Amino acid sequence: MLATLVAGAVLVGCSESPETGDQGFVGAEGIVNTLDPGARQQPGEVAGETLEGEQVSVEDYRGRIVVLNVWGSWCPPCRAEAPDLAEAATELAKDDVAFLGINTRDASQDQGLAFQRRYDVPYPSLFDPSGRTLLAFAGTLNPSAIPSTVVLDEQGRVAASIVGPVPSRRTLVDLVEDVRG
Repeated sequence: MLATLVAGAVLVGCSESPETGDQGFVGAEGIVNTLDPGARQQPGEVAGETLEGEQVSVEDYRGRIVVLNVWGSWCPPCRAEAPDLAEAATELAKDDVAFLGINTRDASQDQGLAFQRRYDVPYPSLFDPSGRTLLAFAGTLNPSAIPSTVVLDEQGRVAASIVGPVPSRRTLVDLVEDVRG
């Protein structure tokens, strides 16, 4: 698995960022990138109101590994990866791994809530119709790269990212385990 992750990181270093074209989402298989502990940086502020109207901040999860997934209900690859993310969240909950979604570019909270119900998403999502929260990941994520997933280590630093859809539940679980080290 580590060899696959390293190969993905090499590909990221040798290729341009995925383009979204006029679709508004990344259509390719997710590109995995991991960072050595010495190269990890804190993201900007990731906080706001969830789809359910509760206030949440990534700081609420300090001391835990956090998986952040950027998605929109309008995005076909987001719908395709949702079952894998839900299964990984359920599996990793026993290891005290937190998941937080960032619902972006949906016009209303109702669209995001319907998506969460349809795919049985077991974690909250920030409602971010403008995409402002994605600026916290400048240098890690292209704001138009939807879906994308970021894994923060226990110190709240960006430890890994997947630009594009999560390749599989197993890939995400293994990536979290590698971050836990």
